Amino acid sequence: MTVQPIRYFGDPVLRTPADPVVDFDKELRRLVGDLVETMRKHGGAGLAAPQIGVGLRVFTFDVDDVVGHLINPVLEFPDDEEQDGQEGCLSLPGLYFDTKRRQNVVARGFNEFGDPLQIVGTGMMARCAQHETDHLDGVIFIDRLETDERKKALKEIRRADWYDPANTRIKVSPHAVHPQAGPSPFGLGR
Repeated sequence: MTVQPIRYFGDPVLRTPADPVVDFDKELRRLVGDLVETMRKHGGAGLAAPQIGVGLRVFTFDVDDVVGHLINPVLEFPDDEEQDGQEGCLSLPGLYFDTKRRQNVVARGFNEFGDPLQIVGTGMMARCAQHETDHLDGVIFIDRLETDERKKALKEIRRADWYDPANTRIKVSPHAVHPQAGPSPFGLGR
């Protein structure tokens, strides 16, 4: 297994919905191993395949000393209970923001061999499953922040030493922006 480089905020792969896994083969098992090694090396609670540049619906997790993975996840929420707490991301290193998530989740998918798998999670495990599944849908956790908090987050991203505006492409609104309008709320500028 190999530790892979993490893709940072602005990399287009993080905004591209991942494809479902169809081949449960040796290459998939290598990907799962690489994700686990990379997640552990960087101290993450979870890591999705797009974060290492692979557009497949796979994520790994390390929560409460339980290390695992889920392929082609589908989330269900057994109730409406919410949690609010600090959330971070290996693709936005060093930045943490209070983020609302559902408190309880049932995540269904497959293991690396194609066997059905179900994870019932609460608290941190529920947060992790939602965060990583968002990555597979091209969503980054700051997208879930209230408008004012998201603006603060974008300012902090611009100040981060890892942020490189010259090599960053931001997902922009598909709607026309009026020339007199201010900066786009969908990115770091127009």
